[in-house]
Amino acid sequence: QVQLVESGGGLVQAGDSLRLSCAASGRSFSIYTMGWFRQTPGKEREFVVGVSWRGGSVYYADSAKGRFTISRDNAKNTVYLQMNSLKPDDTAVYYCAASRVVQTTTSKQYDYWGQGTQVTVSS
Repeated sequence: QVQLVESGGGLVQAGDSLRLSCAASGRSFSIYTMGWFRQTPGKEREFVVGVSWRGGSVYYADSAKGRFTISRDNAKNTVYLQMNSLKPDDTAVYYCAASRVVQTTTSKQYDYWGQGTQVTVSS
């Protein structure tokens, strides 16, 4: 089992920045991919960005390119999501997830999920 704990959400204004953190514990050696998803009421969970836990390859959804940056600290078993130039459309619950599949953007292929952290961007 892998446990994921997110932190760093909050209420900000449009144009502001936030950094989310996701700390992994447990059998983290089984993880190949770490990802961030987001979800708003009535919509499916949306892939935002992912990173290869071992090789460092990064892949972004179009909505995140140029504004969001994912990074990892393997020594701390932690993944970060730096979000800049936030927009009201970025308002969502953000979830950290871990997968045993390489480079996947599909939520069904993620095995472990954090509890989610709310990000609210006011206009």
